[in-house]
Amino acid sequence: MSSVSTKPATSGGLLDSLNGRHHRAALNIFMVIVIAHWAEHLTQAFQIWALGWERPASRGVLGQYFPWLVSSEWLHYGYAIVMLVGLWVLRQGFVGRARTWWTVALAIQFWHHIEHLLLLLQAQLGFTIAGQAVPTSILQLVLPRVELHLFYNTIVFIPMVIAMYLHLRPSNAEAEQMDCSCRPPQQLASVSGA
Repeated sequence: MSSVSTKPATSGGLLDSLNGRHHRAALNIFMVIVIAHWAEHLTQAFQIWALGWERPASRGVLGQYFPWLVSSEWLHYGYAIVMLVGLWVLRQGFVGRARTWWTVALAIQFWHHIEHLLLLLQAQLGFTIAGQAVPTSILQLVLPRVELHLFYNTIVFIPMVIAMYLHLRPSNAEAEQMDCSCRPPQQLASVSGA
């Protein structure tokens, strides 16, 4: 006996693959990038507050070997856009409560990306806002840059982690809606009727 699927037909393209049979692998790769970025920020914070280094000398791990990386607005904007694209591209694979939390992370990252775009434009066009000596984002007018980026990364990361947790532990109703490789095996069996 055949069953009729209530899920929409997909074209089988790259996005469908990333949000279907390769969703778990894509999420794992994305999380490695996110955690590597976190490691850089946490190392920089450690250098400032635990080791007592001056802020210009506190450049994380990569910045110690490639100092120009830390001062390059292109690098920071590039990471912000990678995060934004990753959150957008992988969103389709989420359902229910997990999708809601992933969307929260996406919305916050969209604003974070706008802040980095503003910094990049100032650096490239040679102007600054509010008479600042260096390129400055909107919230950087009230928070120092290191603290601000720790804040941004935290408020994007927390809803991502909640989304991942809920995605990997869906309710039975959510598991029935899932069409990706992340669905737990026991729920695969119960959904298929085995």
